[in-house]
Amino acid sequence: MTTNTLSFKNLKEKHRECRDSLDENLNLRLHRALSWLQRAEIYHRDALLDEAFIFYWISFNAIYSAERIYKAGISEKDIYSDFFRKINDFDQNQRVYNAIWRKFSDSIRLLIKNRYVFQPYWESLNESGSFWERKFHESQKQFNFAFNRQDTVMILCILFARLYVLRNQLVHGGATWSSSTNRSQVRDGANIVAFLVPIFIDLMIDNPAAKWPPPFYPVTVD
Repeated sequence: MTTNTLSFKNLKEKHRECRDSLDENLNLRLHRALSWLQRAEIYHRDALLDEAFIFYWISFNAIYSAERIYKAGISEKDIYSDFFRKINDFDQNQRVYNAIWRKFSDSIRLLIKNRYVFQPYWESLNESGSFWERKFHESQKQFNFAFNRQDTVMILCILFARLYVLRNQLVHGGATWSSSTNRSQVRDGANIVAFLVPIFIDLMIDNPAAKWPPPFYPVTVD
């Protein structure tokens, strides 16, 4: 388990102190994200990595997801890119930057080199093709280019595209619970999101003037 100075408890207290002055859309995102973060921390503490990763991902979903993600012509990558660009602009103390370039650089490199979290690899197996190798090398070149330029937004986009494949494997039953196979990506993925998601939440609390679109599933009262 990777220790982060930010936790559900101190983020919840911080949010409680300022929530009356926050935008309604931001408040709802934070409230939902924190509820899943609390459960994710419990699973992570108990080394239940599949559950921890899934719940951290739901917490992440709560803060970044936008209504337009469900509209034609808008990709998950577009939404990620917008969110990470905004987060990077907020990150004046370079906490995300330091996590990527120092704390998790080795783990991130291993994930990028891992074909089992690269979607075209699985598509090629189902279609009996080998086109994934070219795309895999292109993706690695893109990653190395971004790494050399210290392009935090691009690295986050590439990284979370890999983590999204891991998310799909777990959520859609494409993996066995607590399997001994391919555990390194689950362990590294859980540790990375456990560190980054609380930072994302904290940066959103610290930047209340930013405009956030309404969540696709707003609160309704019968």
